[in-house]
Amino acid sequence: MRNQPNPYAAPGHAGSGVTVSGERAAQVLKNTYMLLGLSLIAATGAAMFAMSANIGYMNPFLTIGVYFVLLMATNALRNSGWGILAVFGLTSWLGFTTGPIINMYAQVQGGMEIVSLALGGTATIFVAMSAIALVTRKDFSFLTNFIMIGVLVAFLASLVAVFFEIPALALAVSAAFVLLSSLLIMWQTSAIIHGGETNYIMATVTLFVSIYNLFLSLLNILTALSGND
Repeated sequence: MRNQPNPYAAPGHAGSGVTVSGERAAQVLKNTYMLLGLSLIAATGAAMFAMSANIGYMNPFLTIGVYFVLLMATNALRNSGWGILAVFGLTSWLGFTTGPIINMYAQVQGGMEIVSLALGGTATIFVAMSAIALVTRKDFSFLTNFIMIGVLVAFLASLVAVFFEIPALALAVSAAFVLLSSLLIMWQTSAIIHGGETNYIMATVTLFVSIYNLFLSLLNILTALSGND
């Protein structure tokens, strides 16, 4: 059961004030981090496969379409063991679609340095935002509406930027996703330790997609700053 809206989950799963013990919250956090770690390994493997197979750049609308299908499947199976397999399917798909992007950078001088910087920045932000939630123990549920609305607006803006090929808007969207993804990592971690999120499958999806969006957004920003856009 989940007590707070999840910006990356289908609506209609909010709970009604369930009290969760500190031991239970710690277990959910542990399970979330374990599944997240395995999901990152699966995504990395899928990305490496796509790179080695020289898979071409994926159509963004295809990427988004398959993502939402897998997300809905994960939501539907979130309370069963099949939900874990759905998580691996979703994260592997996102990793697979990232492989061709990294391949493109590998063919450009200095491209892999940009990828490394984006990975390092993503890891640093994830650790920092998680630490803020874990160390301060502050309840960040007041950010829920801001994050949900922000993600929706940024997502719609990203579609406009892709469809009409507007570089400036794409860069602004990337900056927005860096902020929103960072806040979402802190928000989700806080929700777990305060009992607002008791489903580690959906918590894993939220954190993974935040990391995914953070990485791609930093990649886009760093590319623009390097002058190789």
